[in-house]
Amino acid sequence: MSIRKIHPLTLTGFLIAILGSVMFSTKAIIVKSAFRDIHIDVVSLLALRMLFSLPFYLAAAFLVSNRKDNVRMNRRQWLYILALGFVGYYLSSFFDFLGLKSVSAGLERLILFLYPSFVLLINGFVFKMPISKMQKISLMVTYAGILLAFVGEVRLESHDSNFYWGCFFIFLCAVTFSIYTAGSGKMVSQIGATKFTAYAMLAATMGVLIHYAAAGKNGLMHANTEVIVYGVLLALVATVIPSFLINLGMKYIGSTNVAIISCIGPVSTILQAYWFLGEKIHPGQIIGTALVIIGILITAWDPKNSLAK
Repeated sequence: MSIRKIHPLTLTGFLIAILGSVMFSTKAIIVKSAFRDIHIDVVSLLALRMLFSLPFYLAAAFLVSNRKDNVRMNRRQWLYILALGFVGYYLSSFFDFLGLKSVSAGLERLILFLYPSFVLLINGFVFKMPISKMQKISLMVTYAGILLAFVGEVRLESHDSNFYWGCFFIFLCAVTFSIYTAGSGKMVSQIGATKFTAYAMLAATMGVLIHYAAAGKNGLMHANTEVIVYGVLLALVATVIPSFLINLGMKYIGSTNVAIISCIGPVSTILQAYWFLGEKIHPGQIIGTALVIIGILITAWDPKNSLAK
C-alpha cells in the first residue's frame, strides 16, 4: 500500500479551512432555531436542507464534467464517492440532527470535534500517513480544551432524560464524518475538489430523499415562507459554500491539517449559540476555547509545516 503525501500548511489553505469551518458551525444554530420556531421533524428538515442544496451540486457536477481537464471516473471511484457521500453527509447529518433535538448547539459542536482524532487514526493505520510530533501536541492541547468545556456543559444539561442519547447520536456523527474526511482526501487528489464535492453531495441527497419518501412524509409540499427561509440558510450558509471550501482546503493542505484547523468550529458555535440562542457560557467553555485556539496556532507555527512556506 502506498504512503500518502504529507501536505504543507499554506496560508491560503489555512484561511480557506478556517472560513469553511466557521460557516459549517452555523448549522447547529440554524437547526436549533428551526426546531424552536417551525416545529419541524428531523427527516423533513434534513430533506429541506438537501433539496435547496441540490441545484448547486447539479450545476457544479455538470460544469466540472464538461471541462477539458475533467477526470473520468472508473467504477471503483464511482462506488467510493457514493459510499463516502452516503456516510459523510447523509448518515452523519441524520445523526447530528437527531442529537440536536436533545443537546445544546455548543455541546453538539464539542462532541462532533472528536472527529480529528479519528481522522488521524484512519490516516495513520489505514493510509500509512505519518503523524508529526507537532500534530500530536496540537491535538493534545485542543482536546484538553474540548474536554474541559464538555465537562462543564454536562453539569448544565444532564438533567434532561434524552441528554445522553443526544450525545450518543452526535458521537456517531463524529465517527461517520471522520470516515468521510479521511477518505475524501484521497479522492480529491484524484478527481479534484469540486467534482468530488458535487457528486458526494448528490449521493447524500439521494439517500436523504429516499429516507424522506420511505418515512411517508409530505409536509414540504406545503412549506410556508419561514420554512423556506430556514431551508435556504441551511443549504447555502451551512452546506453548499462551506462544503466546497473544506474540500478545497483539503486540496491545499490535506485532510489531517483541515481536521485539526476545523477545531475552531466549537469556538464559533459557542459564541453564536450565546448571541443567537441565549445559551450560557460557563468558565470551562472560556478556558477550553482558549486551549482550542492555542492548539490551532501550534499547527500553524509548526516549523516543519509552516505557513511561511
